[in-house]
This record gives sequence, C-alpha cells and structure tokens, in this order.
Amino acid sequence: MSGVEEHYSSLLAGHYTWMFGISFEAKVAEQRAILEDALAGASRGLAVDLGSGPGFQTIALAEMGYSPVVAMDTSAELLEELLSHRASHDVRVVHGDMLRVGEFVGLETDLGLADVMVCMGDTITHLESKEGVVRLLHAVRDGLVVGGRFVVSYRDLSVEAVGVDRFIPVFGDEERVMTCFLEFDRPESVMVHDLVYRREGSRWVLEKSCYRKLRLGVDWLEGAMREVGFEVERGVAGRLVRLVGWKSR
Repeated sequence: MSGVEEHYSSLLAGHYTWMFGISFEAKVAEQRAILEDALAGASRGLAVDLGSGPGFQTIALAEMGYSPVVAMDTSAELLEELLSHRASHDVRVVHGDMLRVGEFVGLETDLGLADVMVCMGDTITHLESKEGVVRLLHAVRDGLVVGGRFVVSYRDLSVEAVGVDRFIPVFGDEERVMTCFLEFDRPESVMVHDLVYRREGSRWVLEKSCYRKLRLGVDWLEGAMREVGFEVERGVAGRLVRLVGWKSR
C-alpha cells in the first residue's frame, strides 16, 4: 500500500491527463463550464485551486479572468505539466499539502484573502480523515473574503459497491489500458487499486499501485460546511457531486 503522494509519484501522475480520454484543452473547457455556473456573479480576483493536479481548474479559472490563480498540489510532476500550459496567465504554483493553504492565503499573507477557492475532481477524499476535512474547511473559510465561494466536486463512495460493480474501466487505447478496483474494507475509507497495462513491443506490462480515499457522504460534507459557517448549494458536476459554499459573514 502507498500513500496518496507516493501513488501519484509511482503511477498515476504519468497517466493522469491521458486517462480522461480527451485533450487537456477539452478538459479545461469542461471544467470552465462547471465553474462558470458555480461562480456566476462572483468577484474575479485571487483564486486558489487546492489539489490542482495538471491544472484543469487552474487554467479554467485563469481564462475566466481570475488573477492571480494559486495552484497547490503534492505532485511535482503534475505541477510541471500545469506550468507548461500557463502561457501568459498569472498562475503561481505551490508544491505542498492543501492543508497548508493558510500559510499562503489569508489576512496575514502577502496574497491576502481569496475571492474563490476550489477543490475539485475527487481531491478532497485524498485527505486522511474527516477531521482533516474539517480542518481544511476552516482554513478555506478563514482564507476567503466575505462573499467568497468554495467549490467542491467529488465522488460519494458512502454506499458500498459490491461484486463486479467494484471494477471500474477508466480508459484504454492501443498502447494503454487502465482499470480501477475498489475495496470497501473500512467504514470510513475505501482502498483504491489502479491497474495500468502498458504495451511494450509485443507484450503488455502491468503497473499497479493503491491508496486510500475517504468515504464522504454528501449529507455529512454539506453539514460540515454549514457547521464552519458556509451557506451551501448542492448540485452535480458531470458524474461527481458538486457543493458550492458561500462565506456570508
């Protein structure tokens, strides 16, 4: 078993953009449509992308006029990919845990308070515990201006999949095939096994790794957001749950 950071370093970062089956630009356009809806009427100053990965949401926010956009992630490889797409946008990267966001954004920092923070694409479930989620929610609320918004999208795995439904085909082409297997071995988390078959000449080579994700029921997460002071709207973002929190005071 490996932790999230090791899993991305040893396996997932090298396949991350590929596994969505569309171009980087198409993925950015998809996320921009989601964010335009979630952030309609929001001020467009400082934005923070927590667990940015290669930058689908980061670049979408920059294209929407947010400036600067701060991208935080624990994967140096994915942050390098993000920078390759930065162009002339004011995008800044922070290689580190998103729980450290308060060190970079807030009243006592050089950047000040943010208008928007996002944590999308199932990233919030990478935290080690529900207590960590609550810590993040407090840090986000403290880092936002009054009226600022926090957008979360993730996969609700609170209902256990059984039998063959635990096997998820991710993507495949002539050179690579990726499958995910979910092991519901604990009430609070699920073990995620990623398997990538990669063609080398006439044979296929298997790359494999696993890590834990939290099982966060949407009712629990919405309640936790309200508990720290957000007003919350629930919706969907493709196949993921989407929650938008407003800091009203």
